[in-house]
Amino acid sequence: MKYLNLGSTGLKVSRICLGMMSYGNPPDPGDPSWRDWHLSREDAEPIVRRAVEAGVTFFDTADMYAQGASERVTGDLLKSLFPRREDYVLATKVYFPMGAGPNDRGLSRGHVLDAVDASLRRLGTDYVDLYQIHRWDEDTPIEETMEALNDVVRSGKARYIGASSMYAWQFAKAQEVARANGWARFVTMQNHYNLLYREEEREMIPLCADQGVGVLPYSPLARGLLTGTRERAGRGITTRSGDDPLADEMYGDADFDIVDAVRALAARLDVPPARVALSWLMSRPSVTAPIVGATKPHHVEDAIASLDLALTPDQTAPLEALYRPHGVLGHH
Repeated sequence: MKYLNLGSTGLKVSRICLGMMSYGNPPDPGDPSWRDWHLSREDAEPIVRRAVEAGVTFFDTADMYAQGASERVTGDLLKSLFPRREDYVLATKVYFPMGAGPNDRGLSRGHVLDAVDASLRRLGTDYVDLYQIHRWDEDTPIEETMEALNDVVRSGKARYIGASSMYAWQFAKAQEVARANGWARFVTMQNHYNLLYREEEREMIPLCADQGVGVLPYSPLARGLLTGTRERAGRGITTRSGDDPLADEMYGDADFDIVDAVRALAARLDVPPARVALSWLMSRPSVTAPIVGATKPHHVEDAIASLDLALTPDQTAPLEALYRPHGVLGHH
């Protein structure tokens, strides 16, 4: 495993971050966040264990993943697999609804302070290393949110704060509000970024590079498309690809030209397509660690092996040349 600093902080993280979204069924089987590909703690344990054995120390979840069940499973597994809390880096998020009430969501001071306490209870820890806002809240002044997040850091409930999926002007505004008031600033940006979706290269990633903000791409394999789990007609060939409506909204048939090129290069190199796609992503400027989801052991193996796959410019140029611009995906 390779390790590097999280953005411009002194915190070291593994080059692979294990995404915990797939773990933990919600208490109510009728919950709309439930998917057939969610794994129980028992099924998730050997996958997470393999990641830990390979040196992964960075784990990402969110309060809304399976309505809190992911945080409970994450906290339980990490406590059982690491001898000390200091041995792993834990990230979670706040924003999406966690109840039926109008104040059970968003980034108001009240919800941020309530949500971090609830997350810590579910995770079974006194602090998270990285507390992230899951989206931009149009209904709350950013000054209110940044002050609340600063209080979370000053209270010791989070070591650092991060953001996810917003426009570059919004991110810059939030950072300036924090700077002007002497509050904690975002040290990471978790954004939608992969070979099929590169719109973040226009403004957000250059901004992060200039400001020393670490980039944590989510959906690094385009919800499985870059691994070959879908066909051009949209039909999924795995459990997740057959029950993942967001993938149908985000990607289209034109993107399969890149998928085919990735498959062809992977065949020439005699490696799985996932390794090619992850290797390309980790070579991009400012990328600290992609958030890699894993529901099968080989998903972890491919992520780890991608660290040792160095693609040449001659190999990546054909993949990049096929890119077609997209509308903004993931900010809302």
